[in-house]
Amino acid sequence: MNKENRIHCAALRSKVMSATEAASLIQSGMNVGMSGFTGSGYPKAVPSALAKHIMDANLNGKRFKIGVWTGASTAPELDGALAMVDGIEMRLPYQSDPTCRKRINAGEMEYIDIHLSHVAQFVWFGFLGKLDVAVVEVAGILEDGRLIPSSSIGNNKTWLDQADKVILEVNSWQSSQLEGMHDIWYGTQLPPNRQPIPLVRSADRIGEPYLRCDPEKVIAVVETHAPDRNSAFAPPDANSKLIAGHILEFLQYEVKKGRLPRELLPLQSGVGNIANAVMAGLNEGPFENLTAYTEVLQDGMLAMLKSGKLASASATAFSLSNEALAELNADLARYRERIILRPQEISNHPEVIRRLGVIAMNGLIEADIYGNVNSTHVMGSQIMNGIGGSGDFARNAYLSIFMTPSQAKNGAISCIVPMASHVDHTEHDVQVLVTEQGLADLRGLSPKQRAKAIIENCAHPNFRPALSDYYKRALQFSPGRQTPHLLEEVFGWHLRALRGERM
Repeated sequence: MNKENRIHCAALRSKVMSATEAASLIQSGMNVGMSGFTGSGYPKAVPSALAKHIMDANLNGKRFKIGVWTGASTAPELDGALAMVDGIEMRLPYQSDPTCRKRINAGEMEYIDIHLSHVAQFVWFGFLGKLDVAVVEVAGILEDGRLIPSSSIGNNKTWLDQADKVILEVNSWQSSQLEGMHDIWYGTQLPPNRQPIPLVRSADRIGEPYLRCDPEKVIAVVETHAPDRNSAFAPPDANSKLIAGHILEFLQYEVKKGRLPRELLPLQSGVGNIANAVMAGLNEGPFENLTAYTEVLQDGMLAMLKSGKLASASATAFSLSNEALAELNADLARYRERIILRPQEISNHPEVIRRLGVIAMNGLIEADIYGNVNSTHVMGSQIMNGIGGSGDFARNAYLSIFMTPSQAKNGAISCIVPMASHVDHTEHDVQVLVTEQGLADLRGLSPKQRAKAIIENCAHPNFRPALSDYYKRALQFSPGRQTPHLLEEVFGWHLRALRGERM
């Protein structure tokens, strides 16, 4: 399809305008819901035009800032461009842009880090205030005004429903064969009228393949032809392969003990190179007919779909390298039958995650000896990205696995510490902790037993003696023996790192 025939609705065709004209319809102080999730399906033209509009306003002495709400992370053309001109007053629920991160940590941009499953319902509840404008990328518009979703869905359904006004970007770069891959459920109700989500298998389709939008709310349609931000993944390094090996061995043991079926349970995998390494290990492993119920489909899962190891995958977005994207587009008609993209309020819904018995595998920044996990903050106060969907899955999964190299910064910093400097996932939500050193199965263990298992199995040998010494002294001198700590030195490791010393 070329861009001339992507807009089949006459009423919306009459609203086509330039990105600059569309951006001028957004006013300072507005809350703007943008499409986009992990670099897929974000608007490509309007945010950049809006950034120029904001820069011009700033040069004329006029303060111009907006609230930016998305599905998750986006791309430099959106987050980066708006942050560069200091145009974001409030950002939520997740970001990974270096310019955004710098402004947030400098106190120049407000940021709300939210569980991804909570965002849509918070907007419906009115907790976040009024949503003024939605800017949503789609792959096409049908004659009756229904919208063909793009390469991510994220919160688009909610943005289109809740925003007062809507700007659509119709991106002809997105494959027309995406049509039919999506599953949009319109059964969500507000309490006390909620009903169970009728999804009992990860491959179930419970909705419709199109997004709905009242044409009267659409104030602009912008035609684009631009690619998603596709991030290359590094080949699995030695540590990633070791982590993957420990997880595969553990899963095999669980099958042997009868706690998992031979085809396992639906897999969820966070974003990143370690997650891809685990998927590569599963692709070479003994398990067959696997399924996935996750938020992002990365290279590793696409390779498993291609090999046949993975029978189906449910997500809310793609996050693919250029090579993997070429593979997907070359055979999209076949992949479309086995991939389902859903709104993130469904892909990350605690009810569904618990019903399906998902195996959740996510990364971290640091974990402490009792199993509390910090996924978001460096040295306790500096945001990295955000909690994303890891909390949605960790608390509700059949198995909650967290994985990390045992040390960082070329061995200067231990990723296993006496006490986490920030806690996103408490010890109650962490069942398994894995580093290249080994795996600690924390199920059924008391805090003191967990500490021994984590130090012995997960800590790097360079830091294990110091952690053991800390624990022994805490056991002796702590005022309480349930979770022993020495409060006068518990963050000493972090303080040394902040001074530029080795932990």
